[in-house]
Amino acid sequence: MNKDNVIDLKKPEPFIDDQITTIIRQGARKLLAQALETEIELFTNQYADLKDEIGRQRIVRNGYRPQREIQSGIGPVPVKTPRVRDRHADPSERIHFSSSILPPYLRKTKSIEALIPWLYLKGVSTGDFCDALSALVGRDAPGLSPATISRLKTIWQQDLDQWQARELSAKRYVIFGPMASTATCAWTISSACW
Repeated sequence: MNKDNVIDLKKPEPFIDDQITTIIRQGARKLLAQALETEIELFTNQYADLKDEIGRQRIVRNGYRPQREIQSGIGPVPVKTPRVRDRHADPSERIHFSSSILPPYLRKTKSIEALIPWLYLKGVSTGDFCDALSALVGRDAPGLSPATISRLKTIWQQDLDQWQARELSAKRYVIFGPMASTATCAWTISSACW
């Protein structure tokens, strides 16, 4: 009677991109690139009349920043942000470009940032976030490790504690609710002025 009762569990299949997701992701990449090109063109045209000491255009295109991936609801979207160079001799006088579409350190879209607390509130454990997000947004979900989720939970708890400890004495609220001291359904109103 030496039967082994350990059963190997099959892991779920890895996330596989389908054709529609691939097309959508490619379209998103092209649209984002076009929007960034338009933004940089408007920026350089705004300063087209500025000249450096030897008469050249002062604000010029200067290639791209290194490619990075933005985590989105359709998976990772690779993007290169264009950059400019100001030829002004004094570094303190130089004009810098910062994209309003794609801020310098953005790694996740707002929809992904909203998804993380929602998954936590629905009971997804810290260790399962990577698997859950991989199924939702693709196999590569960087920056969403258990340590990151634990750090976010700590921040959420601090925010909740701060919200619960806020000062309310100067505020006036109307409170409707059953009075605990009576058996009938009576309602109380705080000292609010109407």
